[in-house]
Amino acid sequence: MRLDPALLAAIDDLELVARVMVDGTVSGLHRSPFHGYSAEFHQYRHYRQGDDLKYIDWKLFARTDRIYTKQYRETTNMVAQIAIDASGSMAYGGRTGISKIAYARLLAAALAHLVSRQGDAVGSVAYGDRLRQYIPSRTGPSHLRGLLISLTKIEASGATAAAASLGRAIDLLRRRGLLVVLSDLYDEDAAVERELKRAIRIGHEVAIFHVLTPDEIEFPFNGDMEFADLETGRTIVASPGALAPAYRRDMAEFLERWRSRCAAHRIDYVRARTDMPLDAVLRGYLLSRGGGLSP
Repeated sequence: MRLDPALLAAIDDLELVARVMVDGTVSGLHRSPFHGYSAEFHQYRHYRQGDDLKYIDWKLFARTDRIYTKQYRETTNMVAQIAIDASGSMAYGGRTGISKIAYARLLAAALAHLVSRQGDAVGSVAYGDRLRQYIPSRTGPSHLRGLLISLTKIEASGATAAAASLGRAIDLLRRRGLLVVLSDLYDEDAAVERELKRAIRIGHEVAIFHVLTPDEIEFPFNGDMEFADLETGRTIVASPGALAPAYRRDMAEFLERWRSRCAAHRIDYVRARTDMPLDAVLRGYLLSRGGGLSP
């Protein structure tokens, strides 16, 4: 079954939609796609018959000629923060029947449901020219319902100041966790890259879902047209035929910059075209994280 994004966006019950997306996506994925930080080293003790051999410290054995196993203390599981770009450019939908912000809301809902049902904490932020909405990361069904309700209220408008907003979202992750960014990434300021690198440096995992419409990638327009900047309101009249070759070249370079930038910084990068079935996008991401099919 392929989950049509335009059809799902028309359903009012986001909790139901999230459950359907997750159930349809993770069938066959038997391992947890998100790796919580559920144990930390506590102490050594002498090996006892029946202890799991994977916990033996062989380096310590080489030094002492005694066999010790490592003991671990259970700690709180993973904390996830989902950051949604709600700037004006995300309102664009093109010919797919669904805007980038609506597609991002659906992805965010599915990811939040997935993290929550593992028993992990999940929260969200929405940003544009500033941080507009913040839901702290918590666990539990009632918290998830509140988070999903908050997602339905996110609308795309205004300008973008992604670096400051992402920096704040990173600071709100009080301990090591997962930062998921859903954005068209048009605010390509060097400060954005610095913030993402900072998140990696302090121990967070980072995943970027690059949400774009097919029109933005392929530029299929013909005849004289008026183009409007959804963030500034500025308009121009132009002939797409003359612009198309340069536009497509620039777009290809833009996409490759983000792909290679993420690869260099160990950031998961997912191209999420708004005409792609949502289960295909999610499943590809989860498989890339090792939450995949049986070996």
